Amino acid sequence: MNRFITKNKIYILPMTLLLLNILAILFHFFIKISLPFPFEIIPLIIGGFVVIRSTLLATIKKRKVTAGLLVVLALIGTTYVGEYLSGSIVSFMMIFGEFLEDLTMKKTQNAVRSLIKLVPHKCRKKIGDKFELVSIREVRPGDIIQVIAGEKIPVDGIINNGQATINEAAITGESMPVDKSVHDKVFVGTLNENGVIEILTEKIGNETILGQIIKTVKNAQENKGNVQKTADRFAEFFLPTILFICFLTAILTKDIMRVMSILVIACPCALVLATPTAVIASVGNAAKKGVLIKGGVVIEEFAKVTTICFDKTGTITKGTPEVVDMFICDPSKKEQFLEALAIVEKNSGHPIGKSIVKYLVDKENMDMNNIPNGEFNMLFGRGVKVKLDEKIYEVSNRRALEELNFEDSDSEKIYEFLDHEEKLGRTALVVLSNKNILGCLSVADTVRPYIKDAINELKTLGIEDFVMLTGDNEYTASAICEEVGIEHFKSNLLPQEKLDYIKKLQSEGKHVAMIGDGINDAPALTLANVGIAMGMAGTDIASDASDITLMSDRIDFLCETLALSQRTYSIIKQNIWVFAVLVNIVGILLSGLGFLNPIAAAIIHNASSIFVVLNSSRMLGYKYKNDRTSSKLSIQSN
Repeated sequence: MNRFITKNKIYILPMTLLLLNILAILFHFFIKISLPFPFEIIPLIIGGFVVIRSTLLATIKKRKVTAGLLVVLALIGTTYVGEYLSGSIVSFMMIFGEFLEDLTMKKTQNAVRSLIKLVPHKCRKKIGDKFELVSIREVRPGDIIQVIAGEKIPVDGIINNGQATINEAAITGESMPVDKSVHDKVFVGTLNENGVIEILTEKIGNETILGQIIKTVKNAQENKGNVQKTADRFAEFFLPTILFICFLTAILTKDIMRVMSILVIACPCALVLATPTAVIASVGNAAKKGVLIKGGVVIEEFAKVTTICFDKTGTITKGTPEVVDMFICDPSKKEQFLEALAIVEKNSGHPIGKSIVKYLVDKENMDMNNIPNGEFNMLFGRGVKVKLDEKIYEVSNRRALEELNFEDSDSEKIYEFLDHEEKLGRTALVVLSNKNILGCLSVADTVRPYIKDAINELKTLGIEDFVMLTGDNEYTASAICEEVGIEHFKSNLLPQEKLDYIKKLQSEGKHVAMIGDGINDAPALTLANVGIAMGMAGTDIASDASDITLMSDRIDFLCETLALSQRTYSIIKQNIWVFAVLVNIVGILLSGLGFLNPIAAAIIHNASSIFVVLNSSRMLGYKYKNDRTSSKLSIQSN
């Protein structure tokens, strides 16, 4: 019984008052029963006590007069003139409006709880030489955790041993499973679909991604947007204005019922509920889809953005080099070419060397364990060479050709390949065996999928200008921008220069969003009207400096976030100007002229509050799916 009450306690008071008010209306208008006192006094006392108590506590906490005192005055006034049913309905509507707000918040929190439930209560922790089943509460950073196929990952950490296919949909919104191996990051709540891995624990509890989501949602209402601040300021002068109108009405009409009607309909419930309900619903919606929005300010600012600045590496591009093209002088000697590559790069710790090894393993199915180890040497500013069995293998840039001074049938094709790749901003390399050129290859940081379609989609959502800001050279920046459809770029920028450029845009009256993922992006993310961190795999500094964090590296999720912010801002304005301000103005006018009695005023006004909450609740289920583009971006995350 106690468990049932705890689970459903938010329903008990409003549902009880609803039943009592229905009975009060029946007894007042339809059923004539002789009672020692009017039945409506019962719900008036219960509801009035709750409303007065909560108002007084809020006033003491804020240390200033709140507009909620209007409700208290309305209750006192209606009781004084004997309109107990009016007072009962007013108190019920106030409590019911708060109940609907709580219900909206509860649904938002349930979305987060559904993620929390993904965390297993127990896991296998390495103790000594064995893995033992322990409570998740016994795990600390630095512990080694084993996760087998079919299990959920209990911590944020790095794979220490093994490889697996991880489904990260619950956290990032990405539906496709990701293959991960040693040194790759994994996140709490994700599902190991295949393989056995050992994880070095980095973060637990509130420090994990789920902990950040919970913190973001809880803080959403505290971080008020300018619209919400406007509503708060409006409420501050609302009380003396209404009291003056009541005084004027009393002097001119001598009708206390009109005064009571004005007090009842002028209760600022709808105004108070206008922004927080929409913000909380939207933050919860975004959190379910793998996007952290840090409050109402962010939603309002993002809805107004006209210009988006992109960092290149890790944002527009993947941030890791890949082999993108290859030229083999003699196609019949491809195996010799690949073997030379493998011998040279097998033990290289350079990102380019690692990308070549990854290509050989993934694309050419080479077993690096069968590749012998040679004498490894770095060639500063040029490349790498390895001596093995009296042969010298080398992978270097075009400086190697300057030493050779070679001229043969393939020289023109080799130089043509190198020139073409370097103009595209790629790293072009030649492969040699005993100073004989076997061929060439190029390595580059490749563009993320969806980026071009996402930029086109953002244009349809009202973004006027896109700029890429990068520390890379002009050739690389130009090639990337041409590939993804960005017209403007600034290259060779230091972090301070990125900051200066954003200041320049803002001085021109542009509302700027900045998207990045690295430590060098943090200043620009902070200065921009909206800072957006690209993926939780990015740095903690970038995430902390940002206003929005895309948990997935899918940049097309940005389109849905922008559409969500624009829709939420529209809902907030509807709530304030239609359901709060307009209804109050018309209601006060009609009450002052004597067309509304306190009961009618209570019903009309509090109906507007209910409509505010219901209007905001629509953002909980908001889904964005644009069918205007041929690309059919699959942004929608179900």
